[in-house]
Order: sequence, then structure tokens, then C-alpha cells
Amino acid sequence: MKLGANSVLFGAFDLETAFKHLTMAGYDGIELSAIGGMSEHLVLDRWREIAPEIKRLKEAYGLELLGMEQPSQDPNTMETAFQAAVEIGIPLVNCGPGGKSDDEESLKQSIDSLGKLAERAQHFGVTLCVKAHVGASIYNTPTTLRAMAEISCPAFGIDMDPSHIHRANENPVEAIAAVVSRVKHVHIRDCKGRQHGPGEPCDQACGRGDIDLVGYLRVLHENGYTGPVDLEVIGTKGKGYTLEQCVTIAAETRGHMQACLQACGAR
Repeated sequence: MKLGANSVLFGAFDLETAFKHLTMAGYDGIELSAIGGMSEHLVLDRWREIAPEIKRLKEAYGLELLGMEQPSQDPNTMETAFQAAVEIGIPLVNCGPGGKSDDEESLKQSIDSLGKLAERAQHFGVTLCVKAHVGASIYNTPTTLRAMAEISCPAFGIDMDPSHIHRANENPVEAIAAVVSRVKHVHIRDCKGRQHGPGEPCDQACGRGDIDLVGYLRVLHENGYTGPVDLEVIGTKGKGYTLEQCVTIAAETRGHMQACLQACGAR
């Protein structure tokens, strides 16, 4: 498995700051944030201008480009994201499921939209992943399995985030085992309690919450998963976190995840 982090952790800072400090913390790679309002990293409206700098940073800091997070399912936005991914060398794009929970029509619309987007991803030679998200149409194991059953495109994959499954009142270890056959990306973070939001950024650091991350990674390892495991911590920009605080979250998580992987024989 490849340990990475989403650059949104450093959303208040420039992209080189993210590359520099993730390299210092020992990460294998980086997921580029294309999340408007939370960062100014991979700004899709200006991706052609930004692409050469990203390529330079990749070479300068030795971080593999593991993915891009772009939450919208808007077809035009996604088309731009796929174009940028191909040019920059990003293998997959993570998006959100959209819609609302426990609404059959909303779930159908989301699955239909994701299926069409997956076909466009296949055209570009990249992978589209979606994760269960609190409050959205796909939010737990049953709705994730529904999407898996109805979207057969090989360019479609599941992005699993244990914190969202935990907040859906499920056991993330059991959940990952149920969907692991289609998992192509992991967004990882910890979580204290089962409230709607992910909690304070510092409490999203792996090892600070209630989730059995050793068990979670053991299931992935035992099923032969070798893809990205990217830390995704949101809220640092809005909360005014300092660079030192962001680096602490990154480094603490990297150490905890390395220990988890060693504990389950994956490293």
C-alpha cells in the first residue's frame, strides 16, 4: 500500500508547502486537492497553467501523484478534471456521491450519473472513484453495494473512508471486507464519536479516534490491496490552523499508519 495525504490538509498554504512537508514526514505520495474553497492547489479553471509546476514539484520532492479529489459530478467539470489528470499524470479522480440519504430517486440519479462519468473516465484512461459520504445518497455499505452492482464499467472504483462508515453507525472493518473487491482508493482518517461531521482537524489524525485502523488495513492487506491510502483532513484552512499544526497531523498520522501496516504484515 502507498501512504499519501490529500493536499487539502495544507489548504491555507501553497502546493509546494504541501509537497515539501509530506516528503519530510515520509509519505510515498500526494493526492491533489481540486476542492474549491478549501484550497488553491489544483484549480481546474487554470489547470494548464498549473500543470508544469505540479510536474516540477513531483520531481523535486519525489512524491508519487496518487490521485485528485474533485467533489462535483458536473459533467463539464469532470471532463476538465479528466483532461488535467491525463496531462499531469494522475491515475484517478475521487468525487462525492451527491444526493441525499434514504431517497430512492436520489440514489438512482447518483448511480446513473456515476456510471456515465465512469465511461468518460475509461475514455481518458483514468479511474473514477466514489466514497460513501454521511448525508449523501451513497452513505453506507448497502448503498455502496448497490452502486457496485449497477456500475459495471471497469474504470469505476470505490473509495473507502472509514470515518464516514463509522458515522453511519457501521463497523468499518466489516464494511471494508464487504466492498474490498472494488476498492481502488482509500481516504483515511480517524474519528471521535459518531456525530455528523468529521470533528476537529486534529482529531482526524489517525490514532486519535475510535476506529480500528489496524483491523481496517489488515482486511485490505489480506485481500491484496496495494493502492493508495491517502490521509484526508478537512477544516484546517477554515479553523486557521498554523503550518506547525498541519505538519503535526501529517507526521503523527504517517507514524501511526506505518505502525498499522507493520502490525498486519503489510510492511
